[in-house]
Amino acid sequence: MSDEVLRDLARRAGIAVEWQDYAGRPKVVTGEVLKRVLAALGLPADTSRELSSSRRLLTKRSSLADLPPLVTAVAGRPTRLDVGGNEAQAAELLLERGETRSVSLLPARGRLRIPAVAEIGYHRLRVEDREIVLAVSPARCRSIEDVVPDARLWGLSAQLYGLSHPGDAGIGDLAGAADLARVAGSKGADAIALSPMHALYAADPARFGPYAPSSRLFLNPLYAAPGLVFGQGVGDEAPPSNGLIDWPQASAAKYASLRQLFESFVDGTDWDGPLGADFARYRADQGSLLFEHACFEALQATRMPQRDWRAWPSDLRDPRGSAIAFFAASQHDDVLFHQFLQWISDRSVAAAQGAARQAGMRIGLIGDLAVGTDPNGSHAWSRQSDVLLGLTIGAPPDLLNPQGQDWGLTGFSPRAMEDNGYAPFLATLRAAMRNVGGIRVDHAMGLARLWLIPEGGSPAEGAYLNYPVADLLRLLALESVRHNVVVIGEDLGTVPEGFHDMLEQSGIHGMRVLWFERDSQTGFVPSRGWGSTDVAMTSTHDLPTVAGWWKGNDIDVRHQFGRLGDGVDPDTVRQEREQDRPRLWNAFVREQVGEGAVPGPEETDRVVDAAVRFIAKTEVPLSLIPLEDLLGQVEQPNLPGTVTEHPNWRRRLPVPADAVLLDEAVARRIEFVVAERPRQ
Repeated sequence: MSDEVLRDLARRAGIAVEWQDYAGRPKVVTGEVLKRVLAALGLPADTSRELSSSRRLLTKRSSLADLPPLVTAVAGRPTRLDVGGNEAQAAELLLERGETRSVSLLPARGRLRIPAVAEIGYHRLRVEDREIVLAVSPARCRSIEDVVPDARLWGLSAQLYGLSHPGDAGIGDLAGAADLARVAGSKGADAIALSPMHALYAADPARFGPYAPSSRLFLNPLYAAPGLVFGQGVGDEAPPSNGLIDWPQASAAKYASLRQLFESFVDGTDWDGPLGADFARYRADQGSLLFEHACFEALQATRMPQRDWRAWPSDLRDPRGSAIAFFAASQHDDVLFHQFLQWISDRSVAAAQGAARQAGMRIGLIGDLAVGTDPNGSHAWSRQSDVLLGLTIGAPPDLLNPQGQDWGLTGFSPRAMEDNGYAPFLATLRAAMRNVGGIRVDHAMGLARLWLIPEGGSPAEGAYLNYPVADLLRLLALESVRHNVVVIGEDLGTVPEGFHDMLEQSGIHGMRVLWFERDSQTGFVPSRGWGSTDVAMTSTHDLPTVAGWWKGNDIDVRHQFGRLGDGVDPDTVRQEREQDRPRLWNAFVREQVGEGAVPGPEETDRVVDAAVRFIAKTEVPLSLIPLEDLLGQVEQPNLPGTVTEHPNWRRRLPVPADAVLLDEAVARRIEFVVAERPRQ
């Protein structure tokens, strides 16, 4: 078997056998890495026989019988099918709303073409003995401009776990989000972007990183707010802390309260009342996905501390086998309890969004969709063919992360998505868009390609795998419009050529962050140069706060934990920061949001004031201000590349959520924002 034959198979499968690093240097993927990626795609290539068999699986479709179960189209445009044809073919189109039409598939350049369909939706196309879904999308996602024409809105971004209110058991939850929304909405805010709310592990509270979910189809019950559902306070006072969340201790307190609530609910009058009926409807609506997630949660509690389900006995690795059916029947109450937790969580999000809209917010909550899931989690266990087991998502080495990154997550298999009519992707989108006004797609480049690393390898030993980006963007637009949800794509880092334009054409708002808006002539890009379709922010959860950057605290922390890169002298980085401070301040002075001499490294208040005003002054449709910057905090929520050595995802805000905007400095900064972006 020659290397070229292997590389040819990899190219056919969508794997980039060559790539360029951040400095433009060409790189070649090794044959061993190609084989590992191909194997995860169901295309083994260790022997000549396997390679030949895998090549046959990738043979181009030649007939209507080979069509996938779902084909995407754009409303008002003909759709070219990936099958050959030189003669017209009669077909029948069953529109989602019930109407039936006769259509003709006409040949065009050797391929059959579906005529334009004006109506968006999931229609059915019958041709010969096949019936496929024709997903007709709008040309663009719902945008902020659609919400408010000529919009110049503003909002906040918050780490949900960091919000506090009486009785929250030490972990911020959706009652805190509702409190924050009521106050922020009354001051003119139109959005609150929250950290991910995805399901983690009830039995393993030490795994609390919000971007490493067990499942993106369900929610973290620790964020549930029973008072929003039952109309009464449920919870314990926060345990003593030093401003950091003790996840195991706080989780135990919260789950104990939720278990007590569940038992009284099942045994009480609510079970036979409206709430009980609502719970039954929720279980029916969520179906097997909810049941399997609840089974996993209950089962994992019995298997701890054996975290990885791939090491469980074989009968427990089959989510639809007899052993799991027996377990679910014998542990009925535990399985029902985890379904109850998801119902409470779902209704809590809806209530918090309702509070935001009642406060006048025109977008409300913006949820966060993580780029993948933990391979040890619920989704990977219950839908093993959906994901690329044996590969993890990350990023190749770059300037900020010279060693590269391995996020320890698995992603969808593009072949499995296509074979299953994109069901896994659609279920994930629908879960993310439930009960919110917007979503932020983490690492949006994953819609086009992912850097995949064979488990056990280094981040540099990976390969890019291409995804069916046109189909994914169309489905994202269709679900966005159906759910009335705006979409923000996190497009920071190494971006495929043309990807920014692709997002803009699809109506997905990109992200513009102060630290990255550099200009070779003036140092930092003027506010009028930030574009007219993106979302602007001072910083993100993975980057320094304004005060932390100005002080150079981020340099000290990265050096302390070995994240500056091999051989990088921290003094050199500090000298570069000494040069950057006046450049940033001069940008503020030019925009008339700052005045006077350049503040010293410890004079952060004036700098934070100016940065907030600067972001508000940009021409983008939405400015998001992190609460950490409104409060002038130094520490950032997360230091990429660290897990337990840095207090990631643990910081609590110093004041309750309903009082955070009443702080004198915060109120001053809010006034700056409102002056630049009054609600109209």
